[in-house]
Order: sequence, then structure tokens, then C-alpha cells
Amino acid sequence: MHVTIRWKVKPDQVERELELLRAVYEDMHAVRPEGLRYATFQLDDGVTFVDVAEMADGPGVLQQVQAFQHYRSTLDERCDEPPVVTVLHEVGAYRFP
Repeated sequence: MHVTIRWKVKPDQVERELELLRAVYEDMHAVRPEGLRYATFQLDDGVTFVDVAEMADGPGVLQQVQAFQHYRSTLDERCDEPPVVTVLHEVGAYRFP
């Protein structure tokens, strides 16, 4: 399963968002969940974020990442626009990811 997730946080919540995302990645590196490839990008406007994820066994793999559970449980209060998930169907790839 490949997905993108796009969301926009309130301008006064950007630093908190970055702090929580750093904790998520720190936890991912410690837990090293199998079958998960995940990247987060901050767009030029500074408040929009995009995740690109590959989850071999679906989104349940994220249950292993405690910091992600905390992050997700508090996301709505930081958002101007809630997350929108788009499932991707690969047509072709070159050196990606």
C-alpha cells in the first residue's frame, strides 16, 4: 500500500508540529517497524505537510510506533485543514524510493 497524506496546520502550531514529527521519527528509528517506509515533507508555505508512505501490510504497522499514536491523537487541534489520504497506484518508478 502506497499513500500520500496532506494536511495544513495552524501557523502558530508549526513549531509544535515539527517537534512532534521529530519524536515520531525518533521512535520509528528505535522500533524499526518491518514493511514501513515513511517520509514527511514541509511545503514552501511552511504550514502544509505531506507524508509519502509505503506500508507492506497496511496502516496497522504504525500501531508499533507509540509516538505516532500520540501525534495522531492530538493532530486535529493543530490543524487548519485535516489530513487527506490518497492511495497511490504505481505505474512506474526509477530509483524510488
